[in-house]
Amino acid sequence: MDGCRRRATPPSLRFLGRKVYLAAIVVLASMMRHGMTEPRLRQLTAAVGVDRRTVARWQVWWREVFTASAFWQAARASFMPPVDHAGLPATLMARFSGAGADQLMALLRFIGPVTAGTGQAR
Repeated sequence: MDGCRRRATPPSLRFLGRKVYLAAIVVLASMMRHGMTEPRLRQLTAAVGVDRRTVARWQVWWREVFTASAFWQAARASFMPPVDHAGLPATLMARFSGAGADQLMALLRFIGPVTAGTGQAR
C-alpha cells in the first residue's frame, strides 16, 4: 500500500514457512533429520520449540522448493561434481571450506538471497 514501509528483516532470520527461525537452526535441524532419532528429535523440540512436522517441511523445502528455484538452477553449475539433492543441506554445506562453523556461515551467505524476505524460492 502507498505509504507503507517494507519490512526490514535481519539476515540472521529466514522465512521458510509460517514462522521465523534462526537460519542456523533451519539448516542444522534439516541436516540432523538424516540421523535423527526419537530422543534427538525430542531434545531438539524442547531446546528450540521445533515440531517434527516443521522439520519435515524444512526438508521438503530443501529438496523441492530450493532445488526448483531459479537461484539453484543457476548456482548449481558452480559445483562439480553435482550436489546430491537427497542429502541437502548437508551435501551442499560440505562443499564449503573450513571447519563446521565456517561451512555453516558460508552456506547461510550462499542461500541468503533465496531465503530472506518472503521465504519462497521461486
